[in-house]
Amino acid sequence: MLVAHPAVLLDLMEEYETLKHLEAEKGAFDARRRLDDVMYTLCVATGTRDIDMALIVARRRLSGARTGDDSLASA
Repeated sequence: MLVAHPAVLLDLMEEYETLKHLEAEKGAFDARRRLDDVMYTLCVATGTRDIDMALIVARRRLSGARTGDDSLASA
């Protein structure tokens, strides 16, 4: 199974939180569509089927991870 780089997971989680707030605040169609895309990507990146589990898995993977480590990018 492919594993997303911690920096990617962190970016996705931050974007999810921002879009969730925008969608709840304004109910904008574009924000909702992008939120759906980010939710799907988080599920794929974590190997899960729902956003709640995806967030749990992403947080678990990020605990202790060095998000600034780009050693995998050069491999």
